[in-house]
Amino acid sequence: MKVIVDNKIPYINKAIEKIADKVIYASGKDFTPELVHDADALIIRTRTQCNKHLLEGSKVRFIATATIGYDHIDTAYCHEAGIEWKNAPGCNAASVAQYIESVLLILQKERNINLRSSTIGIIGVGNVGSKIEMVARKLGMRILKNDLPREKKEGKEGFTDLEVIAKECDIITFHTPLHPEGEYKTFHLANKMFFQSLKRKPVIINTSRGEVIETQTLLDALNEEMITEAIIDVWEKEPQINLELLKKVFIGTPHIAGYSADGKANATQMALEALCAHFNIIPNFKILPPEPDKKIIHTYNRTEALLQIYNPIRDNNALKKNPELFEQLRGDYPLRREEEAYNIIIESDSK
Repeated sequence: MKVIVDNKIPYINKAIEKIADKVIYASGKDFTPELVHDADALIIRTRTQCNKHLLEGSKVRFIATATIGYDHIDTAYCHEAGIEWKNAPGCNAASVAQYIESVLLILQKERNINLRSSTIGIIGVGNVGSKIEMVARKLGMRILKNDLPREKKEGKEGFTDLEVIAKECDIITFHTPLHPEGEYKTFHLANKMFFQSLKRKPVIINTSRGEVIETQTLLDALNEEMITEAIIDVWEKEPQINLELLKKVFIGTPHIAGYSADGKANATQMALEALCAHFNIIPNFKILPPEPDKKIIHTYNRTEALLQIYNPIRDNNALKKNPELFEQLRGDYPLRREEEAYNIIIESDSK
């Protein structure tokens, strides 16, 4: 079995080289028809467009994407060509929740937003959005949820309309997949009409897909003070992002909200297990991220501990300093563990 692997997928080498007879590593943007034509399987990230142009005439019969999203895979073509594909739903949900919790704590600390008296609107309450709900509940926030597919399946109770979220929320965070068309279309879900309907000048957060928010409209909303702040991790036309928007946002990061080492390890594990299932191979591996350099954190409060573990201001500063390095900052993202990897000791300041 020959497998082509995106060379930025971490912790994969030892395991995949035991599974496959031949492994070729390549940059996600360098997957070409010539490279994949005699491969049996591909393991990719979002930077590889798996479509007819890439796959037609190839031996490829299986694709695993080590990501939650799969809009980079032409699923209709794959079905037509008899190519099975798998994504990694929920792999980095806890990582995105870590990012959201950190930015909420920064808003409280640096923008004097009282989270306990704030209402948060969560748009998209799947694997990730459900984790965000848990974070918001822990922080004592009032929560409004919008998820049309879940509402259709489960009933209206517990869900609300975008109009209510636009009217009542102090913070609105997007966690939907990208659907360009159809009943659950999310392309430019946050458009001019949406921003004009906002009542409380909320903070807008997007860690879903850049195309969920219309860029120029978001810029206009910032310039016209229709919103208080924007925190943007995902951008239209990545990696050629809008530099004016980058300058305007409170926190701007290079699509790394889900990039904890824990989330990456989960995605790699899920991709390899899917590969083994397709080719009837018994999996015999466990993908684990390396331990943090400093496992014990001494602090006077939990907020400071969490921001020691991960502070997105670092990623914001790196991107704003060198926006042309968007792909490099993302591809070479340093080790970042989640809270569970640490022992937090809250010390009394009464000594």
